[in-house]
Amino acid sequence: MKNFALCAALLLFFAGAWSQEQQGRQKVGLVLSGGGAKGFAHIGVLKVIEEAGIKIDYIGGTSMGAIVGGLYASGYNATQIDSIFKSTDFDELLSDFIPRSSKSFYGKRNDEVYALSLPFHKFKLGIPTAYSKGLYNYNLLTRLTHNVRHTTNFKNLPIPFLCIATDIETGEEILLDQGYLPQAMAASASFPSLFSPVEIDGRWLVDGGITNNYPIDEIKKWGADIIIGVDVQDDLKDRTKLRDATRILVQISNLQMIERMKENREKTDIYIKPDIKNYGVISFDNGTEIIKKGEEAAREVYPQLEALAQSIKYERSNLIVSSDSLTIESISIPKLEHFTRAFVVGKLRFRPQQKISYQQLKQGIDNLSATKNFSKIGYSLTKGETGSDVLNLDLVENHIHSYLKFGLHYDGLYKTSILTNITHNNLVVRNDVASFDLILGDNFRYNLDYYIDNGFYFSFGFKSKYNQFSRNVGIDFNEGRTLSELNLRTINLNFQDLTHQLYVQTIFVDKFLSGAGMELKHLKLTSETFESSNQTFDNSSYFSLFGYLKYDSFDSKYFPKKGWYFQGDFQSYLSSTDYTQRFKRFAIAKADAGFAYTFIDKLTLTLQSEIGFSIGPDSVPFFDFVLGGYGFNKVNNITPFYGYNFVSLSGDSYLKTGATIDYEIFKKHHINFSANLATIGNNLFSGTEWINHERKTGYAFGYGIDSALGPLEIKYTWSPELSSDYVWFSIGFWF
Repeated sequence: MKNFALCAALLLFFAGAWSQEQQGRQKVGLVLSGGGAKGFAHIGVLKVIEEAGIKIDYIGGTSMGAIVGGLYASGYNATQIDSIFKSTDFDELLSDFIPRSSKSFYGKRNDEVYALSLPFHKFKLGIPTAYSKGLYNYNLLTRLTHNVRHTTNFKNLPIPFLCIATDIETGEEILLDQGYLPQAMAASASFPSLFSPVEIDGRWLVDGGITNNYPIDEIKKWGADIIIGVDVQDDLKDRTKLRDATRILVQISNLQMIERMKENREKTDIYIKPDIKNYGVISFDNGTEIIKKGEEAAREVYPQLEALAQSIKYERSNLIVSSDSLTIESISIPKLEHFTRAFVVGKLRFRPQQKISYQQLKQGIDNLSATKNFSKIGYSLTKGETGSDVLNLDLVENHIHSYLKFGLHYDGLYKTSILTNITHNNLVVRNDVASFDLILGDNFRYNLDYYIDNGFYFSFGFKSKYNQFSRNVGIDFNEGRTLSELNLRTINLNFQDLTHQLYVQTIFVDKFLSGAGMELKHLKLTSETFESSNQTFDNSSYFSLFGYLKYDSFDSKYFPKKGWYFQGDFQSYLSSTDYTQRFKRFAIAKADAGFAYTFIDKLTLTLQSEIGFSIGPDSVPFFDFVLGGYGFNKVNNITPFYGYNFVSLSGDSYLKTGATIDYEIFKKHHINFSANLATIGNNLFSGTEWINHERKTGYAFGYGIDSALGPLEIKYTWSPELSSDYVWFSIGFWF
């Protein structure tokens, strides 16, 4: 009996001690509200919570609270999240920026010609469903949550986590506590009209702040004893503060949340509301200040936080990301009506059983987005049979296949040009795209392009284009004899070029574009300078075969900061209708290469070099290399050159080098200095003549604005060999 009493006493003692221990370690839940850029304050609060030594057991967040909370739940500490947000370019995130280097050559041209693009369906113009698809944000979150990418139950994250989204069709509040973490975070933060809805399990989900901006009840249900809540949502504003669409949308979503927040505040044990009334939901440029406001607000309740931590100080360590690479076991692609698997894999630029970086994954997704063939692009990474990753693509084909596009340009060669384009996908066969440019202004022009894109496999295309300009020039395509005989410095030149090409091309070693084809070109050059009837220099058709190799990783065509490019071309002219009765078979080889490097913040050096020469006994002078001017799109072998006027120097071979120092004085505003040097003449490379041949030089000071309409530039340019200098204007994308 005594032994029984002793055992019972011991059991009661240990049970009491265990109970006291449990009471001493109450479960702490953290609730983070939505508020756009004002959610930066959550980071400041987390810093102080860590300083106090509090261990967070559950996290619930909405919108930006879901982003910060999801990263914290996946293992990052506050300092790491601070670094992530400060290193993120939110202009690129909001605009869903697609790096130029990840686009196809067709995609590069598409984005560097048209200032405006609108959906066109059933003879009606449309507008996008949102400013951004949110892919930039999705790719970023996918990379950041690499360590927990296979965790589908959010209760099994380093800190159990949930977030809230809203079903835009039904208005229902949707609790997200399982699935693919980046997708859940993105859905919760999908601000209507700014980001496209995120589809999860057949539901179209948007920002959770519409229905529940402070998920305190959900965290309490999970077992939280103590709630720390951070409220960064706006109070209601008067009409003087509602001066933009974003603020009005936020006010609408806040109407119900303000009342609900009064109840939630009563349920919150430690309530933190940073003083951020002077900031808006898109005040991302003020991130550092907002983080500081979060710290200040948390320090006001620091005694409560410190008391909660008691004697046991929890220290949150840095998350060590095990790897930034993935081994893709397989790629799951849904059945598509208009596009083949080869097209999709070709755009991704990686194949199954290949090790890739997250940057390569991002580039592949960006490539798919740049085609504009998909209204929805989603993906997830799941664990495959071998332990590697299965890439599950979720693609929805765009029901809009036609787009109207517009552009505007002015330069000294083509003068004023207004561009209207219609582009149609899936016109004849799967994977195809047809595009037609009609250019009106001082010089009528057109471009017709039809392309069947088969990704890694051979792709096929047809081009037809017409170019013309009329200008006084300093060359006569007769080695200067006509100018000399008539004692003239310039003649009026009417240039017309009609070209048709049929070609095949493919991606070479995943980076280079190589292709070959045949060309039929009609060239007509006339002049009105002469007193007699119009002098016709040429009116012939030429048939040729050509091949090319291209690579381009410049981050910007007009104001590059990094990257390099190469383009090599070979063209063999086999026959002609021979208006001049002088045609003999010849070939032209040329190459153009350059690189850009930003060696000091905002100060970029760009180096460029070109070479070209004819092969054969006697080339046609109308295909000579012609230098001079700036701001125009190249046609045939007519190339810009600082210091000399448009179409001023010519020869059947040339070597040109150039350098530009560009400084971005403030965002998208550039000043630059350029210098170029060229050797140009006939048969330069037949011996060593090019070494001692006369060199032409030119220089330019410029100011440019990288605007939505394209580059707006002014250049003051001169050459020490000439008595005159020039001021050139170039407005809009070059075409």
